[in-house]
Amino acid sequence: MKNFIKKTVKSIGVLVLILFLFIAGTLAWGTYNDYQPPLILPLDNTQIANNKIITDSTLSFLIWNIGYAGLGRESDFFLATESVYWSSIKHILPEEKDVKKNLAGIKDFIQKEVADFLMLQEVDVNSKRSYGNNEFTQIGEQKKAYSSVFSPNYNVPRNPIPFFQPWNTYGKVLSGLATYSAYQPTKSTRYQLPGDYSWPDRIFHLDRCAAVHRFDTDFGKELVVINIHNSAFDKGGFLKKQQMVFLKNMVMEEYEKGNFVVMGGDWNMCPVDFPSNTFRLDEEAASDRNVPNDFMPAGWQWAFDPSVATIRSSSHPYVTDSTYISLIDFYLVSPNVSIEKVEGVDMDFEFSDHQPVRLEIRLGAK
Repeated sequence: MKNFIKKTVKSIGVLVLILFLFIAGTLAWGTYNDYQPPLILPLDNTQIANNKIITDSTLSFLIWNIGYAGLGRESDFFLATESVYWSSIKHILPEEKDVKKNLAGIKDFIQKEVADFLMLQEVDVNSKRSYGNNEFTQIGEQKKAYSSVFSPNYNVPRNPIPFFQPWNTYGKVLSGLATYSAYQPTKSTRYQLPGDYSWPDRIFHLDRCAAVHRFDTDFGKELVVINIHNSAFDKGGFLKKQQMVFLKNMVMEEYEKGNFVVMGGDWNMCPVDFPSNTFRLDEEAASDRNVPNDFMPAGWQWAFDPSVATIRSSSHPYVTDSTYISLIDFYLVSPNVSIEKVEGVDMDFEFSDHQPVRLEIRLGAK
């Protein structure tokens, strides 16, 4: 009996030691490879636009979080329902056939889109979840006459979640913001947004950023186009508040120079005074999930289409008329720019868990 107890205790000790070494090794490896971009990073153009100066005062934009082509209507996101430690589902990644279908639909839409500026989020360059497709390059091939700039915000050699299923992990991710424009930017810069999760959570999280692009115009000042994908709400909303203050200061500084400013993307919050349950009245509105109505000074304009949802719940495949939907993708426009039209594009969430939003502006106040 004593020998049995000793062997049992020894076996348990060995298992505990193996578990400890596994956890310590994973965290050490992740910390060593943690992406630490500089606060300000110049970005390169991989394609060059023929148009060097904006001569037309009327311009069009499109924003769209494409969900790495892995979150079409048939897919869910495992972290919406599963643990970071263990998953009960066999496949935590989308099926390759679905990624191919979604990416084909995204590229077809972009190829037909006539917007002067395309601001996309969650565009993969080399990720396990999208089967190594360079979505940035493939989408750029649909707009060969456009400038194209990639700004990384998720660079992890191996994301180990679910943590205790090393045979079934999320894996390598290289993804970010992609901006395509019919005009050649004079300068494109990645600005690291402030705030971060504590260690070890930050090792495998996104490094949120703003991609800022400057364009010469015939109207005396620059057009500054800012592509964003802000954090979701952390506990207490501390990261969100820091990021919003940073972005406010950024756009205010540009406007004070006299520049025209258009900032758009996935804010991960609803616009000013827009109830989060607008499209699903049976749900309770989240009052703390809106941009504060006094956030920007008078004259600044929030541009969105209140009739078209831009985000769906990803806890399960999309079901029309029952899945929770809301609106978190929109624009902020400076007072010296006139908004001519805003239009959400209702795709019934066929290719992504987000939907595009078009904007038409005119440089100069009304």
